[in-house]
Amino acid sequence: MSDSYTGQVEVGGEKDVRRLPGLTIAKLAVGPMDNNAYLLRCPHTGEGLLVDAANEAARLRELIVFEGPPVSAVLTTHRHPDHWQALAEVVDAADAAVYAGDPDADDLPVAVDERLNHGDTITVGDVSLEIIALRGHTPGSIAVLYRDPQGTPHLFTGDSLFPGGVGKTGSAADFTSLVDDVESRLFGTLPDETWFYPGHGSDSTLGAERPHIAEWRARGW
Repeated sequence: MSDSYTGQVEVGGEKDVRRLPGLTIAKLAVGPMDNNAYLLRCPHTGEGLLVDAANEAARLRELIVFEGPPVSAVLTTHRHPDHWQALAEVVDAADAAVYAGDPDADDLPVAVDERLNHGDTITVGDVSLEIIALRGHTPGSIAVLYRDPQGTPHLFTGDSLFPGGVGKTGSAADFTSLVDDVESRLFGTLPDETWFYPGHGSDSTLGAERPHIAEWRARGW
């Protein structure tokens, strides 16, 4: 794991890069809502995936060719517009496939090539990524999991999990759905050292957040 990576990025600032033996991760903050976009690139084949073409298409066009050819696919973690403002332009520039959670796919501004569901697997070069559905922030919200065979898991959570709590929901039922999924599908199956990368703001680990799940349930958000 890169010693220099912190996950601390600012809109208008530089990307932060983590170099794992089997995956390079580049994080960039974009747009008025301080969205995170993540480039995942297989260092062995050069193939890349962009997670959330959120905004600032010009900056994302630079990101998608960082240390390799244009990404072969763009994955959108959920249907909220702040996560896809640059999607059409980035997909066109890269001639990339479009991935999204099945229940959210029809709300995106471009046609979705791969409609993803819980338990699906996608590949980026030699890298295998697992799809985890986390229902509640939106019906089709998904997380992306990389199980590093030489280290700790890495998890891209969109707006479903942040340092300090789960994502915003519109009803008590949606909150219960989301916190249940997050607790069972993330905290219930992954180790404390799992590093997660949210759709906005700083990263964290499951171990840092695990002691607070009961507090999240009690406060209802």
